[in-house]
Parts: sequence; C-alpha cells; structure tokens
Amino acid sequence: MANDNARSVTGDREKEEHGDGAGARRRSRRVENADKVGPHDPDLLRRFVTEHGKIIPARFTGVSAKQQRRIARLVRRMRVVGMLP
Repeated sequence: MANDNARSVTGDREKEEHGDGAGARRRSRRVENADKVGPHDPDLLRRFVTEHGKIIPARFTGVSAKQQRRIARLVRRMRVVGMLP
C-alpha cells in the first residue's frame, strides 16, 4: 500500500516538471517563417502537411488564422498541380 502512494507522488512530480505530452509535442512543431510560404517553395509547404497529405492544424504549427488560411489554400493548389500528395 505504501508503494502505491510513493509511485503516485513520483508520477505527479514528473508531470509537473515536464508538462503534459500534448503540450510538449505542440511546442516542438511551431514554425517560425510561415510568412515566407509560397507556391514557389513546395519544400517549405511540406512542413505544414503530414506524411499522409493532411494539412497540420494551426494549433500545432503556431501560425495565425490568416496564415493558416493562406497555407491551406496553397496546399490545395499544389495538390491540384501535382507538387504535393
């Protein structure tokens, strides 16, 4: 019984130090130069698309709503042209 309590206290400390897993994952995906994304640079545009071809949400990339709309529009255009999956 005493070991169960000790484990929960240790687990709580680890959560406090490292935060939740989702928050850490989101911070690592932030993109700094979203303003430079354009139709002439598909390699940069691929950073906003998963390996399955889905557009990554703004909450993961950290871009503004206006930038996200522009990125989504560009991704859809590049799919039609055939430069993205």
